[in-house]
Amino acid sequence: MKGILVIIDGMGDLPNKQLNGKTPLEAAETPNLDFLAARGELGLLYPVKPGFIPESDEAIVSIFGNSLIASSRGQLEARGAGIKLTRGDLALRVNFATIDDLKSGNIIDRRAGRTLTTEEAEALARSLNKIELPCKFVFEPTIQHRATLVFKGGFSDSILGNDATYIQGKSSVQNKIRLCKPTDDDENSQYTSNIVNEFLEKAYEVLKEHPVNKERKKRGLLSANYLLIRGAGVEAPKLKQYRKWASPSYMPLEMGFSQASGMSVFSFEYPVLKDLDAYKNLYEGLKKACKFNIKILKRIYKKYDYAYVHLKETDLPGHDNKPLEKKEMIEYIDKTFFKFIRKFAPPNKIKVVVTADHSTPCKLKDHSADPVPVLFYNNSNLKEKKFCEKEAKFGTLGRMNGNDLLSKVGFTR
Repeated sequence: MKGILVIIDGMGDLPNKQLNGKTPLEAAETPNLDFLAARGELGLLYPVKPGFIPESDEAIVSIFGNSLIASSRGQLEARGAGIKLTRGDLALRVNFATIDDLKSGNIIDRRAGRTLTTEEAEALARSLNKIELPCKFVFEPTIQHRATLVFKGGFSDSILGNDATYIQGKSSVQNKIRLCKPTDDDENSQYTSNIVNEFLEKAYEVLKEHPVNKERKKRGLLSANYLLIRGAGVEAPKLKQYRKWASPSYMPLEMGFSQASGMSVFSFEYPVLKDLDAYKNLYEGLKKACKFNIKILKRIYKKYDYAYVHLKETDLPGHDNKPLEKKEMIEYIDKTFFKFIRKFAPPNKIKVVVTADHSTPCKLKDHSADPVPVLFYNNSNLKEKKFCEKEAKFGTLGRMNGNDLLSKVGFTR
């Protein structure tokens, strides 16, 4: 194996008062990442381009040298969830969410409080799949509050989702739902938006009266009474192929992207959320992910030229304004996964790149346009360095856009 690309989701951050003016990465004890940094180079990466606030799909699509129009979030998630798609099937990313009521349309929580158990999500999905529409559709819950929705047939993806927060390249957190609207005058676009709106209205009626949500209300929990959708796509992704790469991935987006990019995908089943402690579930997932990645890299490093590793959990504390938890997760990754990499990469002459798909500053509780730090271990320097945003500003790699990263470090297809 020539190289390993590690993306730590949402790792980038801004100075935080709870961490004495440091970012979670800067505050974290990361001796193994620092070991790699002292023998490599640092720099800053704009995952797409300066001023652009990327979603995860936009970032990884760009980092692997593709244009943003080469794929859609919905198509990647649906493929990663194992849904078979044909041309014209409309795929969408979904969140179970909480609103006050359909008339007012106030969004109370975009993730139903992060307390929706796997069992509850599956029960809600069974009822949603019984909704009658003039077309076939598939609603598939994935992990925690996440799901994917596919309308089967000849639809248009020229529609806006019902959550105005997600506007390409911009931050615009909104607290109101909206109707899905066509983005052009095509008759099929109007028909598609009508079908989607009909489904969403019927879904609300099903969800608000569902026994799962009635029981949640009795327990003082937020009701998962609405669906927020985004990332409409009808075309198969047209991505550059990376057939010499392996991808030990476990989230639908990264699995779908890796599959569409021609990588060999190795996966595991994410731990189910059984109770109200979403962070306990996240730590279980992170522990399993680090262990799984180590196992796979040991097994396949002689068979593939490169590996793409994506660790998701660090993004969530950023959205929830939990800098201490984010710091703790980074430290866990360092003392497990990067402890292994520190011993594994040098004797096998494997180069390592560590970066993030975007910044998720805790105080913003959302993605930002801030560049993310990049570490390139190539056994070149022997200088004392701390892998963090501050040090990366002065690194010899300089600043670059997402689609320049792989060529900059010499990772090929």
